[in-house]
Amino acid sequence: MLSSLDNTQLRPSETDDFVIDVRGLARTYKSYKKSEGLWNSVRGLWRREFIEVEALKPTSFQIPAGQIVGLVGANGAGKTTLLKALSGLIHPSSGDARVLGYKPWERKNDFLKQISLLLGQKNQLWWDISPADSFELLRKIYDVDKGIAQKRVQELSEILQCTHVLNIQLRRLSLGERMKMELIGALLHQPRVLFLDEPTIGLDIVAQTSIRKFLENYVRKQRPTIILTSHYMDDITELADRLLLMSKGCLVYDGSVAGFISKSLKSKNEEVDFESVIHEFLEKESRV
Repeated sequence: MLSSLDNTQLRPSETDDFVIDVRGLARTYKSYKKSEGLWNSVRGLWRREFIEVEALKPTSFQIPAGQIVGLVGANGAGKTTLLKALSGLIHPSSGDARVLGYKPWERKNDFLKQISLLLGQKNQLWWDISPADSFELLRKIYDVDKGIAQKRVQELSEILQCTHVLNIQLRRLSLGERMKMELIGALLHQPRVLFLDEPTIGLDIVAQTSIRKFLENYVRKQRPTIILTSHYMDDITELADRLLLMSKGCLVYDGSVAGFISKSLKSKNEEVDFESVIHEFLEKESRV
Protein backbone atom coordinates (compact mmCIF):
# COMPACT_ATOMS: atom_id res chain seq x y z
CA MET A 1 0.00 0.00 0.00
CA LEU A 2 1.27 3.46 -0.81
CA SER A 3 2.31 5.52 2.15
CA SER A 4 0.45 8.79 2.76
CA LEU A 5 2.30 12.07 2.98
CA ASP A 6 1.65 14.65 5.67
CA ASN A 7 -0.70 17.56 5.12
CA THR A 8 1.99 20.15 4.44
CA GLN A 9 0.70 23.00 2.29
CA LEU A 10 2.04 23.00 -1.25
CA ARG A 11 4.35 25.76 -2.41
CA PRO A 12 3.94 27.01 -6.01
CA SER A 13 7.37 25.69 -7.03
CA GLU A 14 6.36 22.17 -6.02
CA THR A 15 3.57 22.00 -8.60
CA ASP A 16 5.47 23.30 -11.64
CA ASP A 17 6.18 19.86 -13.11
CA PHE A 18 2.69 18.44 -12.53
CA VAL A 19 -0.75 19.35 -13.79
CA ILE A 20 -2.28 17.53 -10.78
CA ASP A 21 -0.43 17.41 -7.46
CA VAL A 22 -2.17 15.76 -4.50
CA ARG A 23 -0.70 15.67 -0.98
CA GLY A 24 -2.45 13.83 1.83
CA LEU A 25 -5.91 14.68 0.50
CA ALA A 26 -8.72 13.25 2.65
CA ARG A 27 -12.48 13.58 3.02
CA THR A 28 -14.60 12.52 6.01
CA TYR A 29 -18.38 12.66 6.08
CA LYS A 30 -20.47 12.96 9.22
CA SER A 31 -23.96 11.51 8.99
CA TYR A 32 -26.89 11.15 11.38
CA LYS A 33 -27.43 7.65 12.70
CA LYS A 34 -31.17 7.07 12.92
CA SER A 35 -32.58 4.05 14.74
CA GLU A 36 -35.71 2.30 13.49
CA GLY A 37 -39.10 3.28 14.87
CA LEU A 38 -41.23 6.38 15.48
CA TRP A 39 -40.13 6.89 19.09
CA ASN A 40 -36.46 6.76 18.13
CA SER A 41 -37.13 9.35 15.42
CA VAL A 42 -38.72 11.67 17.97
CA ARG A 43 -35.93 11.09 20.48
CA GLY A 44 -33.43 11.89 17.76
CA LEU A 45 -34.67 15.48 17.71
CA TRP A 46 -32.96 16.03 21.08
CA ARG A 47 -30.38 13.26 21.25
CA ARG A 48 -28.66 12.58 17.97
CA GLU A 49 -25.96 10.08 17.24
CA PHE A 50 -23.52 10.73 14.43
CA ILE A 51 -21.12 8.45 12.61
CA GLU A 52 -18.04 9.47 10.65
CA VAL A 53 -17.21 7.80 7.36
CA GLU A 54 -13.77 8.16 5.79
CA ALA A 55 -14.71 8.29 2.13
CA LEU A 56 -11.15 9.23 1.18
CA LYS A 57 -8.18 8.55 3.44
CA PRO A 58 -4.96 10.63 3.09
CA THR A 59 -3.99 10.19 -0.56
CA SER A 60 -0.97 11.47 -2.47
CA PHE A 61 0.08 11.30 -6.13
CA GLN A 62 1.20 13.52 -9.01
CA ILE A 63 0.17 13.53 -12.68
CA PRO A 64 2.20 15.26 -15.43
CA ALA A 65 0.67 17.00 -18.43
CA GLY A 66 -0.87 14.83 -21.13
CA GLN A 67 -1.09 11.63 -19.07
CA ILE A 68 -4.23 9.48 -18.97
CA VAL A 69 -4.77 7.83 -15.61
CA GLY A 70 -7.22 4.98 -15.02
CA LEU A 71 -8.79 5.17 -11.54
CA VAL A 72 -10.15 1.75 -10.55
CA GLY A 73 -11.81 0.31 -7.45
CA ALA A 74 -14.98 -1.22 -6.06
CA ASN A 75 -18.11 0.83 -5.37
CA GLY A 76 -17.43 3.03 -2.34
CA ALA A 77 -13.64 2.88 -2.77
CA GLY A 78 -13.42 6.69 -2.91
CA LYS A 79 -13.02 7.27 -6.65
CA THR A 80 -15.87 9.73 -7.16
CA THR A 81 -15.04 11.53 -3.90
CA LEU A 82 -11.51 12.08 -5.19
CA LEU A 83 -12.73 13.39 -8.55
CA LYS A 84 -15.23 15.73 -6.88
CA ALA A 85 -12.48 17.15 -4.65
CA LEU A 86 -10.10 17.65 -7.59
CA SER A 87 -12.80 19.34 -9.67
CA GLY A 88 -13.83 21.62 -6.79
CA LEU A 89 -17.30 20.20 -6.11
CA ILE A 90 -16.44 19.34 -2.50
CA HIS A 91 -13.96 20.66 0.05
CA PRO A 92 -11.48 18.15 1.55
CA SER A 93 -11.36 17.51 5.28
CA SER A 94 -7.56 17.66 5.27
CA GLY A 95 -4.57 17.65 2.96
CA ASP A 96 -3.91 19.79 -0.07
CA ALA A 97 -3.99 19.63 -3.86
CA ARG A 98 -3.23 21.70 -6.92
CA VAL A 99 -4.79 21.31 -10.37
CA LEU A 100 -3.18 23.55 -12.99
CA GLY A 101 -1.66 25.43 -10.05
CA TYR A 102 -5.06 26.20 -8.47
CA LYS A 103 -6.76 24.96 -5.33
CA PRO A 104 -9.83 23.31 -6.89
CA TRP A 105 -12.27 24.09 -4.05
CA GLU A 106 -11.61 27.83 -4.38
CA ARG A 107 -13.45 27.50 -7.73
CA LYS A 108 -11.77 30.42 -9.46
CA ASN A 109 -13.12 31.21 -12.93
CA ASP A 110 -9.74 30.80 -14.61
CA PHE A 111 -9.55 27.28 -13.12
CA LEU A 112 -13.10 26.26 -14.02
CA LYS A 113 -12.59 27.33 -17.64
CA GLN A 114 -9.73 24.84 -18.00
CA ILE A 115 -11.32 21.69 -16.56
CA SER A 116 -14.34 19.53 -17.18
CA LEU A 117 -16.08 16.88 -15.07
CA LEU A 118 -18.28 14.26 -16.72
CA LEU A 119 -20.33 12.07 -14.36
CA GLY A 120 -21.75 9.12 -16.26
CA GLN A 121 -24.77 8.85 -13.95
CA LYS A 122 -25.69 12.56 -13.93
CA ASN A 123 -26.66 14.96 -16.68
CA GLN A 124 -24.72 18.14 -17.31
CA LEU A 125 -27.01 19.22 -20.14
CA TRP A 126 -30.55 20.45 -19.63
CA TRP A 127 -33.19 17.73 -19.82
CA ASP A 128 -36.05 19.58 -21.57
CA ILE A 129 -34.16 21.41 -24.30
CA SER A 130 -32.14 20.21 -27.26
CA PRO A 131 -28.39 19.55 -27.00
CA ALA A 132 -27.80 22.39 -29.48
CA ASP A 133 -29.51 24.85 -27.12
CA SER A 134 -27.53 23.46 -24.16
CA PHE A 135 -24.29 23.91 -26.08
CA GLU A 136 -25.20 27.56 -26.75
CA LEU A 137 -25.73 28.11 -23.02
CA LEU A 138 -22.42 26.41 -22.21
CA ARG A 139 -20.70 28.54 -24.86
CA LYS A 140 -21.85 31.68 -23.07
CA ILE A 141 -20.94 30.31 -19.64
CA TYR A 142 -17.39 29.48 -20.76
CA ASP A 143 -17.13 32.62 -22.93
CA VAL A 144 -16.25 30.73 -26.11
CA ASP A 145 -16.46 32.52 -29.46
CA LYS A 146 -19.71 31.57 -31.20
CA GLY A 147 -18.09 30.63 -34.50
CA ILE A 148 -15.45 28.50 -32.78
CA ALA A 149 -18.07 26.77 -30.61
CA GLN A 150 -20.31 25.95 -33.58
CA LYS A 151 -17.34 24.53 -35.48
CA ARG A 152 -16.36 22.33 -32.50
CA VAL A 153 -19.91 21.05 -32.06
CA GLN A 154 -20.11 20.20 -35.75
CA GLU A 155 -16.75 18.44 -35.79
CA LEU A 156 -17.36 16.45 -32.59
CA SER A 157 -20.90 15.44 -33.56
CA GLU A 158 -19.69 14.23 -36.97
CA ILE A 159 -16.97 12.12 -35.37
CA LEU A 160 -19.48 10.66 -32.90
CA GLN A 161 -22.07 10.24 -35.70
CA CYS A 162 -24.82 12.05 -33.82
CA THR A 163 -25.39 15.20 -35.91
CA HIS A 164 -28.97 14.12 -36.61
CA VAL A 165 -30.03 14.40 -32.94
CA LEU A 166 -28.55 17.81 -32.07
CA ASN A 167 -31.95 19.51 -32.21
CA ILE A 168 -34.01 16.86 -30.40
CA GLN A 169 -34.91 17.25 -26.70
CA LEU A 170 -32.30 15.53 -24.56
CA ARG A 171 -34.91 13.46 -22.70
CA ARG A 172 -36.06 11.92 -25.99
CA LEU A 173 -32.63 10.54 -26.83
CA SER A 174 -31.31 7.06 -26.07
CA LEU A 175 -28.74 6.60 -23.32
CA GLY A 176 -25.91 6.23 -25.82
CA GLU A 177 -26.97 9.37 -27.71
CA ARG A 178 -27.26 11.34 -24.45
CA MET A 179 -23.76 10.29 -23.41
CA LYS A 180 -22.38 11.46 -26.75
CA MET A 181 -24.07 14.82 -26.20
CA GLU A 182 -22.62 14.99 -22.68
CA LEU A 183 -19.14 14.37 -24.10
CA ILE A 184 -19.53 17.19 -26.61
CA GLY A 185 -20.68 19.51 -23.84
CA ALA A 186 -17.73 18.52 -21.65
CA LEU A 187 -15.25 19.18 -24.48
CA LEU A 188 -16.82 22.33 -25.91
CA HIS A 189 -14.36 24.69 -24.17
CA GLN A 190 -11.36 22.38 -24.85
CA PRO A 191 -10.43 21.71 -21.21
CA ARG A 192 -6.80 21.03 -20.32
CA VAL A 193 -7.88 18.62 -17.56
CA LEU A 194 -10.74 16.17 -17.97
CA PHE A 195 -12.30 14.09 -15.19
CA LEU A 196 -14.38 11.21 -16.60
CA ASP A 197 -16.42 9.23 -14.09
CA GLU A 198 -17.94 6.13 -15.73
CA PRO A 199 -18.42 7.70 -19.21
CA THR A 200 -19.60 4.39 -20.73
CA ILE A 201 -21.80 3.13 -17.87
CA GLY A 202 -25.00 1.42 -18.99
CA LEU A 203 -24.14 1.59 -22.69
CA ASP A 204 -24.30 -1.32 -25.11
CA ILE A 205 -21.11 -2.72 -26.58
CA VAL A 206 -21.45 -0.69 -29.81
CA ALA A 207 -21.88 2.62 -27.96
CA GLN A 208 -19.02 1.74 -25.58
CA THR A 209 -16.68 1.05 -28.50
CA SER A 210 -17.75 4.22 -30.31
CA ILE A 211 -17.08 6.48 -27.31
CA ARG A 212 -13.84 4.67 -26.49
CA LYS A 213 -12.51 5.20 -30.03
CA PHE A 214 -13.60 8.81 -29.96
CA LEU A 215 -11.75 9.46 -26.70
CA GLU A 216 -8.68 7.66 -28.01
CA ASN A 217 -8.56 9.91 -31.10
CA TYR A 218 -9.35 13.06 -29.12
CA VAL A 219 -6.56 12.37 -26.63
CA ARG A 220 -4.05 11.71 -29.41
CA LYS A 221 -4.82 15.07 -31.06
CA GLN A 222 -5.47 17.38 -28.07
CA ARG A 223 -3.26 15.78 -25.35
CA PRO A 224 -5.40 16.71 -22.32
CA THR A 225 -4.63 15.35 -18.86
CA ILE A 226 -7.33 12.83 -17.94
CA ILE A 227 -8.43 10.86 -14.90
CA LEU A 228 -10.82 8.11 -16.00
CA THR A 229 -12.89 5.82 -13.81
CA SER A 230 -14.70 2.83 -15.27
CA HIS A 231 -15.95 -0.63 -14.39
CA TYR A 232 -15.35 -1.66 -18.01
CA MET A 233 -11.72 -2.71 -18.04
CA ASP A 234 -11.43 -2.23 -21.81
CA ASP A 235 -11.75 1.51 -21.14
CA ILE A 236 -8.72 1.36 -18.86
CA THR A 237 -6.51 -0.98 -20.89
CA GLU A 238 -7.11 0.84 -24.20
CA LEU A 239 -6.95 4.43 -22.95
CA ALA A 240 -4.91 4.67 -19.74
CA ASP A 241 -1.14 5.21 -19.54
CA ARG A 242 -1.19 4.56 -15.80
CA LEU A 243 -3.30 2.79 -13.19
CA LEU A 244 -4.39 4.06 -9.77
CA LEU A 245 -6.12 1.34 -7.75
CA MET A 246 -8.21 2.36 -4.74
CA SER A 247 -9.52 0.22 -1.88
CA LYS A 248 -11.69 1.46 0.98
CA GLY A 249 -10.62 5.06 0.54
CA CYS A 250 -6.90 4.26 0.17
CA LEU A 251 -4.60 4.28 -2.84
CA VAL A 252 -3.11 0.78 -2.93
CA TYR A 253 -1.38 0.69 -6.33
CA ASP A 254 0.15 3.34 -8.57
CA GLY A 255 1.84 2.11 -11.72
CA SER A 256 1.26 0.61 -15.16
CA VAL A 257 -1.44 -1.89 -16.07
CA ALA A 258 1.27 -4.32 -17.20
CA GLY A 259 3.06 -3.89 -13.88
CA PHE A 260 -0.10 -4.71 -11.95
CA ILE A 261 -0.68 -7.87 -13.99
CA SER A 262 2.96 -8.89 -13.56
CA LYS A 263 2.69 -8.39 -9.81
CA SER A 264 -0.43 -10.56 -9.71
CA LEU A 265 1.20 -13.30 -11.81
CA LYS A 266 3.84 -13.93 -9.13
CA SER A 267 1.33 -16.04 -7.23
CA LYS A 268 -0.14 -17.71 -10.33
CA ASN A 269 1.08 -20.19 -12.90
CA GLU A 270 -1.58 -19.63 -15.53
CA GLU A 271 -1.77 -16.69 -17.93
CA VAL A 272 -4.31 -14.03 -16.95
CA ASP A 273 -5.50 -10.72 -18.39
CA PHE A 274 -6.15 -7.40 -16.67
CA GLU A 275 -9.91 -7.86 -16.41
CA SER A 276 -9.63 -11.21 -14.64
CA VAL A 277 -7.01 -9.86 -12.22
CA ILE A 278 -9.13 -6.83 -11.33
CA HIS A 279 -12.25 -9.02 -11.05
CA GLU A 280 -10.47 -11.24 -8.53
CA PHE A 281 -9.27 -8.17 -6.62
CA LEU A 282 -12.78 -6.70 -6.40
CA GLU A 283 -14.22 -10.06 -5.32
CA LYS A 284 -11.76 -10.15 -2.43
CA GLU A 285 -12.72 -6.59 -1.54
CA SER A 286 -16.40 -7.49 -1.32
CA ARG A 287 -15.69 -10.38 1.05
CA VAL A 288 -13.63 -8.32 3.50
